[in-house]
Order: sequence, then C-alpha cells, then structure tokens
Amino acid sequence: MSPLQIVALVVCLAVTAVAIALLVRTVRRFLATFRLGQPETRNDNPGERTRTLLREFLGHTRMSRLPVVAVAHWITMISFGVLFFTLLNAFGQLVDPEFVLPGIGHFFLYEWVTDVFAFGGFFAILLLMAIRQKNHPRSAAGVDGRRSRFFGSTWWQAYYVELTILGVTICIGFLRAFEWTLARLNGTGYDNALHFPLTGWIGNFFTGLSVGTIETLIVVVSAVKILISFAWMITIALQPTMGVAWHRFLAFFNIWFKRHADGRTSLGELQPLKVGGEVVDFENIEELDEDAALGVGKVEDFTWKGLLDFTTCTECGRCQSQCPAWNTDKPLSPKMLVMTLRDHAHAKAPWLLATDEEREAALAGAGSAEGNPDGKGDAKGKGLAAAAPLAELPLIGETGYDLDHPLTAYNPHGPDAVIDQDVLWSCTTCGACVEQCPVDIEHVDAIVDMRRYQNLIESAFPNELGGLFKNMENKGNPWGMAARARLDWAKDLPFPVKILGQDVESADDVDYLFWVGCAGAYEDRAKKTTRAVAELLDQAGVTFAILGDGETCTGDSARRAGNEFLFQMLAQQNVEVLNEVGATKIVVTCAHCFNTIKNEYPQLGGKYEVVHHTQLLNRLVRDKKLVPVARPAERPGMSSNKDVASTAETVTYHDPCYLGRHNGVYSPPRELIGALPGVELKEMERSKEKSFCCGAGGARMWMEEKLGTRINMNRTEEALATGAERIAIGCPFCRVMISDGLTAKQSEGQGEQVEVVDVAQMLLAAVRRGQEGGEVAAEVPEPEPAPTA
Repeated sequence: MSPLQIVALVVCLAVTAVAIALLVRTVRRFLATFRLGQPETRNDNPGERTRTLLREFLGHTRMSRLPVVAVAHWITMISFGVLFFTLLNAFGQLVDPEFVLPGIGHFFLYEWVTDVFAFGGFFAILLLMAIRQKNHPRSAAGVDGRRSRFFGSTWWQAYYVELTILGVTICIGFLRAFEWTLARLNGTGYDNALHFPLTGWIGNFFTGLSVGTIETLIVVVSAVKILISFAWMITIALQPTMGVAWHRFLAFFNIWFKRHADGRTSLGELQPLKVGGEVVDFENIEELDEDAALGVGKVEDFTWKGLLDFTTCTECGRCQSQCPAWNTDKPLSPKMLVMTLRDHAHAKAPWLLATDEEREAALAGAGSAEGNPDGKGDAKGKGLAAAAPLAELPLIGETGYDLDHPLTAYNPHGPDAVIDQDVLWSCTTCGACVEQCPVDIEHVDAIVDMRRYQNLIESAFPNELGGLFKNMENKGNPWGMAARARLDWAKDLPFPVKILGQDVESADDVDYLFWVGCAGAYEDRAKKTTRAVAELLDQAGVTFAILGDGETCTGDSARRAGNEFLFQMLAQQNVEVLNEVGATKIVVTCAHCFNTIKNEYPQLGGKYEVVHHTQLLNRLVRDKKLVPVARPAERPGMSSNKDVASTAETVTYHDPCYLGRHNGVYSPPRELIGALPGVELKEMERSKEKSFCCGAGGARMWMEEKLGTRINMNRTEEALATGAERIAIGCPFCRVMISDGLTAKQSEGQGEQVEVVDVAQMLLAAVRRGQEGGEVAAEVPEPEPAPTA
C-alpha cells in the first residue's frame, strides 16, 4: 500500500468509527425519548402492516399527489439503498483500486443497476433541488413568501442532504469511469457496455493517463465518497431533529405503526381519551390520580407514536400548502406545529431522562459562578441546565404571536409557551394535513389531544365555545332550541313522517332510520335538504322513520373542541336510544353526523350501517327507483316551488371534509349530478382529496374568525371562479358557510344568479319535473342495452 492509501484508509476508518458510534448513541437516545411518551398498542395485524409498508414504500402511494416529485424521490430513495454497496466497495478500493465485491462485483445485472441508479439519482436530486428553488419563499406570494410549502423549513439541512446525495452520485460516476479506464488499460475484458452501460463513455476522457494515476484517482475519489457519506452520518447523529435526513430511516417505522393496518389514512374517528394507555370514560374517571393529565399538557403526554410522528417530519410542507388556516393567513401551520413539538421534545428529553441527583447537580452548576471546576460531566451538566427551564414550560399559551411574522407563534424553548393558543384553535380538523403527509403523521389527533387538556384541565378555550357547550349540555343541540322543535321541518309534507316509538315500534319495521341531525332540524337552509331527502325516499318507496325529540346532538363539535366528556354524555345517550329501537341501518344528511355515528359510536358500543344521503340517493337512481329527467322549457302552469328551480346547466360541487377526506366518499355526489340531464359539472381546482375546507369543522362553525381572512370566503371565491350557476354541497355546515360567503360576495355585486343547494334538492327538482306533466316524463330515455362481448 502506498502512503496515500494508508493515510486514506486510516482517516476513513477513524471517521467511520466516530460516525457509527455517534449514530448508535443517537438511536439509543431516540428510543429513550420515544419511551417517554404514553403507551399505545400499534402492533396488530403485522402481516397487513408489512404489506402496507411495502406498498407505500415501493409504490410511493402517499407521494403521488405530486407526481414529478414522487418519481424523483422514488429514484433517490431506491438509490440510497442500491448504492450502499458502492460504499462497501469503496473501502476495498482504498486497499486495492481493482477491488470488487466478491460474487457480485462483475455481475452484469448488479453493474447495470448501479449505473442506472447512479445516473438516475444524480438527475433526480438535481430535479428535486430545482423544484425546491422554484418553490422558494423568495418567489412565493404572502408575507415573506408564506405561500411556499417550504416556508419555515430548515433550509441548511435540506441543502446539506441534497448536496450530499449529489456529491455521492458524482463520486460513483467518476469511480465507475475510472474502473472502466483501468479495466481497458489492464486488458481485463470488462471494459464494455455489458459491465459499464452508462458510465463507460466517461472513461474515454481518462484513457491518456497512466495506470498508476488512475489507481491514485480511484483511491482519492473512494476516500472522498466515504468521507462525504460518514460526514453526513455524523451530522445527522449530532442533529436528532434533522427530519429531512432522519425520515429515510424513521419513515419505515412510522408507516408500519400507522393507525390502520390496512393503510387507510388516519382520519375519520378520533382516538378516545386515554391516560396511561387506558381509555377514560365516566365509569373509570374516579379511579384516576388527581394529577392525571386529561389530554396533552406536556410533550411527554403524547403517545410514543406521537413523538415518533414529530421526529419523522420531513419538512416537505405538503400539509402546510393544503391547510385552510395557513392559506387564509392564520398562525396554524401543521408543518411548523410538528417541527416545534419535535424540537421541544428532544430539547426537554435530557431533563426528563435524568435522575434527580443529576438534575440537582446541573442546577447547582448552572447557579455557580465557577460552574464545574474539575470539568467532569460539564457538557452533560450544561445540557441538563439548558433543558431545565423547559420542564414546566406550558405547551400552549401566549408566545407574542405577530400576524406579520408567523414564526413567532412557535417557540420550542420558551420562555412563555411552546405553541401560541391561536395556533391550536385555528384548526378546522379538515384532515388535509394528514391526507397529504407522505410519512403518515397524525396531526389532527395531536391537535385535539392538546385541545382536550386546555378544555378539561385548564378550562382555557375561546369564549364562543362556552355557549356552545352550554346549549349542547342543556338543550341537546348547538342552537339551544327546544327538543319539540325538532319536528318542525316535517310540517306540510304531503305524507306522514313516522316517528319511532309512536308510529313505529322498532327500526326493523322500516328500511332506514333517518337521522335528521341538529342542523337538519333547526337550521332553515338545512331543513330544505331534510325535506328533499324525505320526499325522495318517499317517492322511491323507501320506508323510514325518525327519532323526533328522542334525537340529540351527536357531539361532533364538542369532541373536536376538546370537551371529550360532553361528547361522551351525548354519544352514550344516542347509542342507548339507537340500540333500544333496534337501529341497524341509518341514513344521515350531515357529514359530521355521518362520520361520528359511523366511525366513533362503535367506540361506545354503537355499531350501525350508516350511509350518507348522497350514497343512498345515488343507489336509488342507479336502481331506477328515482328517475331524473331533462330540464324542460318553462311553460304556463309549471310549479314555482323554490326547489324546482334548483337545477342549472352548470354546477360546481364542494366536497365536505368529513364526507370526502375523512371517509373517502367522492363519487356518489358527482354521479348524482352526472345523472341530471343537461347539467354540466365544473370542478373547482381544489377538489376531492385536495378540496378546500368551508371553515366549519373542528367546532370552528361556532367561533369567530378574528385572524387573517375568512376560510369560507376563500372557498366561495374559488367556486364562483368556475362560472357555475349553482354551488352544490352535501353537508349543512358547508351550506351555512358557503351561503354566508356567497351572500357577502353578492353584496359586492358578484354571483347574483348563483345559488347554494344540496345535491338532494337538485335531484328532487329533476324528479318533480318528471311528475308535472306526462310529456316531460315521456322524455326519459330507455336504458341502452349492455354491450355484448
């Protein structure tokens, strides 16, 4: 070995040893930090979880929302694993420049894979770097470029990771070229396209050099490659909060431990309130310790999965780019919330992991002018002393948030609070963040858990929620209306509406129990939907009954506002009633009721087959039990009923978050609109999975928007931009918000001819037209025969 080889080998082995030691230490710290979290079981169905992991990993299914980025990232990701063998080979080349891995070194398939992914990784990372620059905040809209999804990300970390990958792929390209040149000079017979399909041509630039020079270049470039790789390892070992690097390891675990083993997005039902891993309800609350945390008041109150979530964040900003609060200039950024909780957790962890003696010594050292004279344990002592102020730092409070400087809402190191309270209460729980996240972080659960603590322990919640909770507790509905008024919507219908317990003894005697919901019973605009659905079911021959004043609020808003016990009180009351009447099949018009009864009532023993009215009506249309007809010309004697005018030639559809993202119901409403002859559906730019929230979810329906611009106005403007004559919805909350937004725009002289209607009203209008004259009914075309093979 030459002196150069000896020096290169010693330096590389020393750096490698340091890197591995530091990495092992950091991994141990990770495990210790995660164990600080509350217990949670996430290991059911290991086979299904493994299949989900492989599907998301190899298929990049969670990244497909950005196809170009997904392809580039997939190539880069696979390169990281495949090209690891070139790192092993580089160590051998420090000793012998002609070294190849035994068994596979000259195997042409291995060499092809190496060349393809070396080149692919090089161009893929260049593309990702270009995309990052294209979306840089300096060229984005908003204050300081906040419309960029990378706003608030840690830029030096992203650049460092990207340049590391770029440097490694360049080294591999040159090493392969030098290997080709050396093979040609030595006449080994490997200097052909079979072994160097993409890199051999580069070697042509070096054929004039001597064998010794080429060997020296191989040693130098191998050493550079090794040093780049292990310098990266040292860097991330010293930066446990460097999610842009650590996610390539932690994402596998975060995906495997996601809520649903089958890979469903972690939306729909909220997780029940737990203490020490055990569900808390009215039956066992008295058994809790006095200091038990209800919800999350300190970072260690999160589950271990929550702490893993935060550490896995890649800072890609997909969640931020879709968040309705962030896009209307409110302080909530799901990305920066997670980043702040991550930084706070890892900064506080040393204090939580230290013994009482270590804490006392650290505090004593920090208060001494001389510090620690002998220097022993000085670094650890200083680290503990720095973490000490975080021990009692409130997770939620006043951070001095400045609307023009949103980063001030996040302060992982205090002194007053970690997260500003406006961040917490800006969330609509729409689920856009969770749906977009490529590593399956569960933002909504974390936010609601913090709300639970604020509500149940601190009694710190927006003033408007006080009236909401009072109305729900005393009157059983958010409006505070009398229970007897729940039947007012059914007045003057041309048929009797059956009430369970009065007209019908059991739900088994009808096809469906019709859950009217508070909005459907009390809110004037929502009543039209309720009546339309009732008329359509009657016309289709579907029997149904309602609970009348036996129905009470499902508790959705209370739960998402953090008042878990109010939710449990309302939900248990409803479950008891539903089980008593033998309900098995329920149809609802409210997306929030749909989600709560379908997904959350099973937590309390209420398991039912729940369908949204758009699903049921779409089924009835397909089965020809309801037949919409072409829009007829106006003629004397035609009905002037408001619902009959609810169809139009152009319609845009707004996806309710709790129907769409939370439950994956996208097609039925669109199929219903498509079944209306002469009606064209104009999709908004943000639709389906990317639909923009109306602003009502997460109990925001009952709170004023005091920061930024109004979410419902943002969505209404997008709907009007389609040029559609009608804005179709499938949820009464959405109807209120979009209608209010439309009213505001109409006062400005925009959208005067536009109307907000439920899909059921549009269907009823089309079906009624078919009943107003035989000539119209005759226009219904016969179904075309199915094509034969």
